[in-house]
Amino acid sequence: MFGRNYEELRNALRGEKIAQAFAFQRKWADAMMAPGSIERQHAGRFEVARYKLRLAFRDPTTLIGILAALLFAYLIIVPIASLLVDAGRVQFGDERRIGTEPGGWTLYYINRALFSPVASSLFWTPLFNTLSVAFGAIAISLTIGGPLAWLVSRTDMLGRRWFATALIVPFMLPAWTFALAWTTLFKNRSIGGQLGWFEAMGWSPPDWLAYGQVPITIILALNYIPFFILLFGNALRRFDSQLEDSARMLGASTPTVAFRIIGPMMLPALMSAIILAFAKCIGEFGVPYVLGLPVNYDLLATGLYRSISSRQTGVGAVLAMAIMMIGIIALLVDARVVRESRKFVTVGSKGAMARRSELGAWRLPATGFAIAVFIVSVVLPLLTLVLSTVMRIPANFAFSNFTLDYWIGTNLETVALRNGILLSTQMWAAAWNTLWIVGSASMCAGLLGLLVGYVVVRTPVWPLAAFLRHVTFFPYMVPGIAFAAAYLSLFAVQRGPIPALYGTAAILVLALIADQMPYASRAGISAMMQLGKDPEEAAQVAGAGWFRRMTTIVIPIQKGALVTGILLPFISGIKGLSLFVILAVPATDVLTTFSLRLIDYNYTQAANAVVLIIAAIAYFGTVLAQKLTKTNLADGLGS
Repeated sequence: MFGRNYEELRNALRGEKIAQAFAFQRKWADAMMAPGSIERQHAGRFEVARYKLRLAFRDPTTLIGILAALLFAYLIIVPIASLLVDAGRVQFGDERRIGTEPGGWTLYYINRALFSPVASSLFWTPLFNTLSVAFGAIAISLTIGGPLAWLVSRTDMLGRRWFATALIVPFMLPAWTFALAWTTLFKNRSIGGQLGWFEAMGWSPPDWLAYGQVPITIILALNYIPFFILLFGNALRRFDSQLEDSARMLGASTPTVAFRIIGPMMLPALMSAIILAFAKCIGEFGVPYVLGLPVNYDLLATGLYRSISSRQTGVGAVLAMAIMMIGIIALLVDARVVRESRKFVTVGSKGAMARRSELGAWRLPATGFAIAVFIVSVVLPLLTLVLSTVMRIPANFAFSNFTLDYWIGTNLETVALRNGILLSTQMWAAAWNTLWIVGSASMCAGLLGLLVGYVVVRTPVWPLAAFLRHVTFFPYMVPGIAFAAAYLSLFAVQRGPIPALYGTAAILVLALIADQMPYASRAGISAMMQLGKDPEEAAQVAGAGWFRRMTTIVIPIQKGALVTGILLPFISGIKGLSLFVILAVPATDVLTTFSLRLIDYNYTQAANAVVLIIAAIAYFGTVLAQKLTKTNLADGLGS
């Protein structure tokens, strides 16, 4: 049709038949725009696509989104890809052993880690230990945290609201705080160093209780109890009591109600708590370092640390890949569980009831159980650490044995620490490094998180929004120790115009920005989804440019989200250990690595003092974040 109409129009114009030309022109246009016309379909699609593309590139969010996508691709995807490459390429120093030039492709490291005679000590035993500790910790934390979640959510237990906050304090503190408290109490002389409290009082704890699987499992279980109180407790609070009442009216027994009604509906929330705790256990480094390394009880995280420390970079890359894959699989399973949970959604409204169960004679025992858990998981560890820092001789409670030398003393009888912690120039240098490195990274992460949220919500290019949403969440799926190994792999040497950053503060800032983006980006996306376009459109009509709109409208309105996006990464970075232990050097020492070095020197009192400082910053930082943003970790557990 197109060819015939065009020829007729051309012939009409050649014959100067103007009227006929216009008639054919109208006929041609009508034919092209006729319903079902191929020309109309192609022309329409092309015009729409071109118009949308032109409109998208006029929107500044597209350019910002492209720049952000390139930045996060380099900060997140490229390091992980570099780590994968290191597992399959000959590393410098191994060429003679492998018989291939550095940089050549090889399966040597995979074979060595998985199938060689030393594979058992390098990979399979640490893997078995990791899974044993993870499943054991989850079983204990579920056994304790599940009943506590029910008590604070659905019963009339005394002090229920106070316990809802008090019992999640371990979530605000570094996990290895409790590991140091454990070793202060149970350490024995078989490893050397100072006496533990129990040994000083005449009882020598066996090695299996002082070090290894048992204490690591118990400490991690105490640290992950808040997962179940928060996640499982929230689900229990939202469960409609009328469903229980209806079942009992129909003659259902208590076990039937528990296993046929409450159980299936609570299973998704319970599974989510279990999987998240499992993913955290896999990448945990501090606790197995303190309680496992002295007796060579390796988990995958400490095995990776050993490999990197001994310059076995290729084997370390294989171990990091294993940790990363386990973490990714765990969180993909969690995502599947969340989707499956929709099958158990019930219709709830103002008519739904969350009636609290009356404990009756069990009210006091239930309250006593909660008090006991609080004492064991919070009071006893912190009290042990505090007392250990003011005692010359462990477990000697005579007044003459108490001292403040480890805090403010001078000319101490130690080689590497001559003054008390508060007078130590090394401690203050580490504290300054911690504040400015973590603070800079947190501010950058908060601003980038808000920009990511702005682009994801505002950009008309949906593939760009989807990419940014997923790539900024990806670090959450990679345990910190593996992510640190990926950054070491990328920035240990110069690559193109990017110089070698290992040993500088820049690599720590970049790694922290990337590692904390899941928190910052989710805060930004959630905030921007609640902000309509009307204020910006009104400003745009008045002639305000994009930067003016951001600084005078978006950021002031979303200052709460920006504060959240800065404070959450800051708190997490302050108590973090996995990234720093791989990437920090003495020149970039932070409080966490400084405390670990004191532990290596067996300066127990000084190390505990530094850990108390870190715990105080993390705890009060969390409280400050909640006050400023008017949020609460215990929200959703009832009023």
